Amino acid sequence: MIAEFLLPDLGEGLPEAEIVQWHVAEGDTVTLNQTIAEVETAKAIVEIPSPYAGTVQGLHAAAGDVVEVGSPLVSFDLGGTDAGTPAAPPAEATREAGAGLAVETVTEAPLDAPADDIAARATPNLVGYGAAPASGNRPKRRARGGGTAVIDSDHAVREAAPHDVVKTGPIDLPLERPRSTPPVRKLAKDLGVDLVLVAAAHPGEMVTRGHVEEFAARTPAMPEVAASAPAHPGGTVARGQVGEVTASAPASMSTVPPTGRSGDRVTRTPIRGVRKHTAAAMVQSAFTAPHATTFLTLDVTATTELLASLKTDRALDGHRIGVLAIVAKAVCLALGRTPALNAKWDEAAGEIVEHHYVNLGIAAATDRGLVVPVIPDADRLDLVDLADAIAELAATARAGRTAPAAMTGGTFSITNVGVFGVDAGTPILNPGEAGILAVGALRRTPWEHHGEIALRDVLTLSLSFDHRLVDGAEAARFLTDVAGVLREPGRAMLLR
Repeated sequence: MIAEFLLPDLGEGLPEAEIVQWHVAEGDTVTLNQTIAEVETAKAIVEIPSPYAGTVQGLHAAAGDVVEVGSPLVSFDLGGTDAGTPAAPPAEATREAGAGLAVETVTEAPLDAPADDIAARATPNLVGYGAAPASGNRPKRRARGGGTAVIDSDHAVREAAPHDVVKTGPIDLPLERPRSTPPVRKLAKDLGVDLVLVAAAHPGEMVTRGHVEEFAARTPAMPEVAASAPAHPGGTVARGQVGEVTASAPASMSTVPPTGRSGDRVTRTPIRGVRKHTAAAMVQSAFTAPHATTFLTLDVTATTELLASLKTDRALDGHRIGVLAIVAKAVCLALGRTPALNAKWDEAAGEIVEHHYVNLGIAAATDRGLVVPVIPDADRLDLVDLADAIAELAATARAGRTAPAAMTGGTFSITNVGVFGVDAGTPILNPGEAGILAVGALRRTPWEHHGEIALRDVLTLSLSFDHRLVDGAEAARFLTDVAGVLREPGRAMLLR
């Protein structure tokens, strides 16, 4: 018997996913929950396990294809005696049955059943939407014409989705197709404007012609270099010329992504996945929360000396405690004294939601774009546990394995721009958060110390905050508290 497996809703409410790679091919024998593919959503790469044990009959998409949720992904031959008597799903699948991954469902209804009831039974069921409608008596299963067996939704494998991928609530980003009219969509296409970004700046509204024109006026397109223009060695452009500047890539690195389109002098890559999600989030944040940024440069020599002493402590072997861990601990302590920076502006409810816990986001730059995984209840962790959590979070993000659920629910974020040699910046808030702290590069700098000039370890902190929630005085107090811990780590004993 043949069963079609449809791409499930992976728990984030996103309408599509891109096939990154297949782990199986036609004719392969698979076991229950064996990984069959990796797909990229707007947040992360997710492994798709098999909901059946059987043989792969066919793959309905190739690597690089974008598949809509609910569309066929792979067909399985589950065996069985004949087309009219399908084999039952594996016992494991039956035990774990529930409202799970999408499988086509056609159950045999009584002859006198209403037509609406029969149609309802044939509706595909996706993760998170509950079990398919059914009467009190479980109907029998039958095969569809042509020998394609269809499995009752009671036998769908709910646990086939990754266990850490759960629906955590609505996302305030326009991840579905923006509401607009055909003329507006054509105008956006002609102007080179992404309607998702326009909708992010006007949440809850239908995108109009005026919205598109306003967005296009704010973000004029960069002219492309004419194909006849002379080449410039090293991928640079002489001063005064306008065009795209592309750094030279190593010989082993392809300059044309597999999903991109190349021309004589440009490379075009579809905007999707993490990059599209990040862009929508940043546009929404920039045009809904009034940003303000304050800076503080300070001497952190006492912190670096503390870290040097911790490295020689045998009890801490295997733990990598760095400046970022100290900053994270200082942030958790300072948020307790400045709760406005650990709050959320709830426009729909007309309320300010103050959190009595710290879910700390740590921005991580990956090959797929910027992601911000969250350390839940970071304020309850000691310094060693916090350092371990940051290290694990960074390693998982670099590998592209951060689960979508691990990037939601943050209350405050930190971005370490110092690793790129940058001293300061004006970071954009994550939507729904009141503050984000950028940590600059640690530099050995001549500095006034006890009335004399000495070489000291110095860095700059940049705090961006939502001015609807946080006043300048509160932002300054928070930044001073964080700096106080970095100047004198012993002060952490006094903060409460």
